[in-house]
Amino acid sequence: MSDAAREIEHLLYRYAAAIDAGDFDGVGALFSHGRICGESGGGPVTLAEGAEAVRDFYRSLVRLYDDGTPRTRHVTTNAIIEVDKDLTTATSRSSYSVFQATDALPLQAIIIGRYRDTFHRIGGTWWFASRTMVADLTGDLSQHLLD
Repeated sequence: MSDAAREIEHLLYRYAAAIDAGDFDGVGALFSHGRICGESGGGPVTLAEGAEAVRDFYRSLVRLYDDGTPRTRHVTTNAIIEVDKDLTTATSRSSYSVFQATDALPLQAIIIGRYRDTFHRIGGTWWFASRTMVADLTGDLSQHLLD
C-alpha cells in the first residue's frame, strides 16, 4: 500500500475513533474541507459541509451517554483506496458495521452499510472531500439516534 493510501486509511479510522469517543468536534475537524452526504435516487445529497456544520449534524443526531460516548464501535472494513497519479485526489469504497451496547440494549450490530469517500490533499495533508453513507441493513437504532 502506498504512503498516500495508508494516510487515507488512517483518516478512515480516525473518523470511526472520533465518533465512538463522542468527539464530534474531532469528527467535524476531519471535514474542514469536506461534506457528509446521504444518498437519494439521484445520487449524493449534502447533509452537512464544513467542520462546524458536520459537528452540529452529529450532535443533533447521535445520543451520548453518561460517559460522553454513544456506546458504539464503528468498524470499517474492505477499504479499496485509489489514489490519483498526481497524489492530490483519491477515492475509497469501504464497508462499515456499527455495534452498540447500553443498559437497555445488549451488544449487537445496529447498522451495516457502505461508505463512498472522496479525498483531496491540501497543504500536504489528506482531507475528506465527501463521505456518502449508504445503509444496507438496520437493526435497533433506538438507543443510538436522538428522537
